Amino acid sequence: MALHTVSGIKLPPFSPPPPHHHLGASPSGGNLYAASAFPRRRCGGLAAVVRCARRTGKRRYPSEKKRLDRRHKEQLRQTAPEEGGVAREAGFWRLSKLAVPASDDPGKDFLGVSPPLLQAIAKALKFPVASMLPEEAFSVIRKSFDARKILKEPQFVYTVDVDAKKLLDMEPRTWDFIARLEPRLGIVEYMSDERVAADLISMLNVHNKVSDDEHGIRDTVNNGSISPTRMKPRVAIVGSGPSGLFAALVLAELGAEVTLLERGQPVEQRGRDIGALAVRRILQSESNFCFGEGGAGTWSDGKLVTRIGKNTDGVQAVMKTFVHFGGPPNILIDGRPHLGTDKLVPLLRNFRHHLRELGVAIRFNTRVDDLIVEGGQVKGVVVSDSNLQPGSVDQKLSFDAVVLAVGHSARDTYSMLLRHNVDITPKNFSVGLRIEHPQELINNIQYSELAAEVHKGRGRIPVADYKIVKSIGEGDVKNDIEQVDQNRSCYSFCMCPGGQVVLTSTNPSELCVNGMSFSRRASKWANSALVVTVSSHDFEPFQSHGSLAGVEFQREYERRAAMMGGGNFVVPAQCVTDFISNKLSVTTLPPSSYRLGVRPSKLHELFPPYITEALQQSITMIDKEMPGFISSEALLHGVETRTSSPLQISRHRETYESTSLQGLYPIGEGAGYAGGIVSAAVDGMYCGFALAKQLSLFAGDIEAIFGKAQKQTGSVKY
Repeated sequence: MALHTVSGIKLPPFSPPPPHHHLGASPSGGNLYAASAFPRRRCGGLAAVVRCARRTGKRRYPSEKKRLDRRHKEQLRQTAPEEGGVAREAGFWRLSKLAVPASDDPGKDFLGVSPPLLQAIAKALKFPVASMLPEEAFSVIRKSFDARKILKEPQFVYTVDVDAKKLLDMEPRTWDFIARLEPRLGIVEYMSDERVAADLISMLNVHNKVSDDEHGIRDTVNNGSISPTRMKPRVAIVGSGPSGLFAALVLAELGAEVTLLERGQPVEQRGRDIGALAVRRILQSESNFCFGEGGAGTWSDGKLVTRIGKNTDGVQAVMKTFVHFGGPPNILIDGRPHLGTDKLVPLLRNFRHHLRELGVAIRFNTRVDDLIVEGGQVKGVVVSDSNLQPGSVDQKLSFDAVVLAVGHSARDTYSMLLRHNVDITPKNFSVGLRIEHPQELINNIQYSELAAEVHKGRGRIPVADYKIVKSIGEGDVKNDIEQVDQNRSCYSFCMCPGGQVVLTSTNPSELCVNGMSFSRRASKWANSALVVTVSSHDFEPFQSHGSLAGVEFQREYERRAAMMGGGNFVVPAQCVTDFISNKLSVTTLPPSSYRLGVRPSKLHELFPPYITEALQQSITMIDKEMPGFISSEALLHGVETRTSSPLQISRHRETYESTSLQGLYPIGEGAGYAGGIVSAAVDGMYCGFALAKQLSLFAGDIEAIFGKAQKQTGSVKY
């Protein structure tokens, strides 16, 4: 019999429990429960405790809203100077959510201060004449595009920093308005100093100079002779994706002897191998869309959107490092920044040259086949030429530490780690299909009459995209407990406006796809994965594989997709209308951007019913919000399985060292701690500093520079 329960409300730490609630320990000495004022109801001999559901956002209880308002006002009072105070004249004010109608704005490629933006600033300052405000006193920090249907018309939304001293020097008549400016959390905020994060290289150079000044140069002169420095610690970094590159950069700048081991090819050769795959169907097992310099994100959209805080110092340091190596400066301001493969390739080349100038030994075509372990500690690695068969030519390399920065497709590495009893746990991830529409159709759905302004990525407004999250299978109260395992999130993933569908298989007998686009996003197609969350409960048929059950789950459906396609990397496809109706697409399929061919297939029979039904329901729900999404021109491609790592390698939160094997440092997406270019780069950067501290190369406090790293609790924010 189902128990009628709902989740308990979590009060903020500073709030005492209501007087009528009594806290008591459970008989087993476990968690504390708040005893409800309502009587307990018996169901089949079991007591069901009825508690209030937690309510967030606009649905918060009035008392909760008042507590939050008080806390917010207290935060603002502590940070902002008093009204009319002299300190207001010297600091900076950050104005957020400044809206400029799309019809008035110069367009997505203009990142300066325009007259319409000055009007929005004047409104926020309550200054009567916008034309009197000097443009030089304002800096655009963020610019994004908002085309939601609830708005009267699409608009650009800005975040702007105001230099109070410069503003008052250039226009003294604004003093009264700055003196009376009222702080509002997330809208108007005061800063005593301008928040300017430097790129990682500049920060490390400053640290090294200060360190040399404090402790003397590293080679000291004694009696006319130079005393040699102590031997540098030797560190191997396995993988040249974002996490590996940033870990290598930090460690090399701080004085470690770094060797970067990459099983794939440098980007120049990797590009040729991918071209051979797209034209002649030749799959290089070690140089493809997943393996090679830059990792899996190189041949994708190059998205730099992250959920770990785009304005944090750590993320800003990563973004400015990308600009340092050749990325366009607009990624620092764009609300949804992306690079595109054409910008990533030269950026990675510059990154590689800098690492080599620092003395980093970069070895391509070098696969790590095993770890050298002595007494529960990693002492080195066993490598071979990845162009040859595994284990054909072995070479042993000794290191003081090994940073494991492999991607989510390094399945042979996972098996190798299990042989050394490394602690690995299955992790939730998502699987589904990739849907493709004509980009013009998405533009019309999202922008209506403004769609004509897109012009294949060269217009005033950005190419239209979408981001969708749906909860499928929500049961009513009567069946809440029975259906808790059936509730699933279905969402769009890696949406590529103006892009194409590409093959991301690493094995000829398996088939999986992804999306990519170039910087202009000028293709005539828009594609996105529609994926459903899966968990360890879904991996039960593969329990014999232990910690790799999620990997085998992926493989099973990649093999099925390969068989549906008929081989030779042909992708099984189905019209969206037929997928919803559970029937084979017997008519000619709509055009696809996938270059190796598509075959009409029954994709509704590919996955288990709970995944298929969740996809069908979510597509129907999406069409209600985006009329036209269900279209005869929309085509589904199978299969998308590698949205993130299916496992997590346990590590210590502070040191980043494996909990089960000393000297091993698992990082990035392949280890289960990131999901995208930026979050992986930040993870690698933090690990680099943590390892440098253990190796006595760094004595500072990384959190004092970048703030606290995201919590690794098994549920990672991507």
